[in-house]
Amino acid sequence: MLRGWELLKLIIIFNVLYLPLSVNAGSDSLSDAINISAAGMRVQNQRLQVVTQNIANSEVTGANPKENPYRRKQIIFKNEYDPKLKTEVVKVDRITSDNSDFILKYEPNHPAADKNGYVKYPNVNNIIETVDAKEAQRSFEANLSAMQIAKANQSKIIELMR
Repeated sequence: MLRGWELLKLIIIFNVLYLPLSVNAGSDSLSDAINISAAGMRVQNQRLQVVTQNIANSEVTGANPKENPYRRKQIIFKNEYDPKLKTEVVKVDRITSDNSDFILKYEPNHPAADKNGYVKYPNVNNIIETVDAKEAQRSFEANLSAMQIAKANQSKIIELMR
C-alpha cells in the first residue's frame, strides 16, 4: 500500500514526465519552457546590441556636408513556428534603418556644416535608446527567471524519483 506522499510523488512524476510525451511527441514541457525562454533571451541580446550600436554612433556626423551621418537602426521581431517545440517562438525578423529626419545643429565651423552652417547629426535619441536598453534588460531577466524556475522544477522531479 502506498502512503499519501508516495502516491503524490507518482502523480507528479506521471504528470510532468509522461503526460507531455503523449501530447508533445518526444519532449517534456519543462525542457520546452527552457528552450522558449532561451529564444527570448537571444532576441533581447540582439536588441541590446542594436541599442548599444545606436548609442555609440549617436554623435557620428559625415566628414563633409554631402555625407550623411549614422542612421539609427531598429530591430523587428516575429513569431516563428518551431517544429521541434511545436509552438511559436520569438525570432529576429530583420534589422532596418530608421528613416526619420536627421537632427540639424547650427555649428558653422564644423567640417560637415552646410552653406548655412548646419550639421546633420544622427537621428538617435539617447533617452529613447536608454529606455529601450532597460526594457531589453528586463525582458531578458524575465526569460532568465522563467528558465531558472523550469530548471529548478526539473531538479525537484529528479530528486523525487530517487
